[in-house]
Amino acid sequence: MEKIIQATEAVRQFSDILNTIKFKGDHYIIQRGGKPVAFMGPVEEVRKERTIGELKTMLDRLPRLGKEAEAFEKDIEDIRGHQPNLPVGESWE
Repeated sequence: MEKIIQATEAVRQFSDILNTIKFKGDHYIIQRGGKPVAFMGPVEEVRKERTIGELKTMLDRLPRLGKEAEAFEKDIEDIRGHQPNLPVGESWE
């Protein structure tokens, strides 16, 4: 979705704008004085569907947890070790 926003509003809502770009794939045209001056959008288009085969890679990319959460990290690793393998090309629908 493409949205038009004034530069002043973009400054005030910068974090929220980045979140909608990242998680919803929104695009923004930023205006100053009523004229477009910049465009913000995702670097990589957001995909709506994921496959179960992508889960391991997605989990590997998560930031490591701090020492206070080592037990939680161990639980997640244990769960990952017990996931069934799917044939290549199968999607999780």
